[in-house]
Amino acid sequence: MRKCILIRSSPDNRRHIYVDEINSGELYDYIKQDHRHHDKFRFICDIILGGHKNHSLYSKEEIDTKTKGVTAMKFFPGQENDRIYCKEYTTPAGSMIVIAVELFLRKKQTKLTHKEKSVIERIGSYEYEIQEL
Repeated sequence: MRKCILIRSSPDNRRHIYVDEINSGELYDYIKQDHRHHDKFRFICDIILGGHKNHSLYSKEEIDTKTKGVTAMKFFPGQENDRIYCKEYTTPAGSMIVIAVELFLRKKQTKLTHKEKSVIERIGSYEYEIQEL
């Protein structure tokens, strides 16, 4: 079981954003490296926590049954096109949990490459112990 750290919750406490404990340093460094990354991360989190859909910024990356719940936060499509791959859960109480797991820099193609598929499959295999809030 992997551990994760709560970083934000919705006002109604029904949606939560966590970060993978092992990869937290790299993810924080990316988000804090400049104002653009920080603002985009906050904007994507606001969309998720508000219960809104925006597939150009956050969407499922499920490629088969083993990758159920894998999603991606998309930073600057058409430019750097970085991703933070996530694992999404719904708790037994009905809360939505999004765990930011791994950074993937400069996605170059529309189709998934072997490297991207292996990252998505690895994240799909992760299991997290989520503490109910």
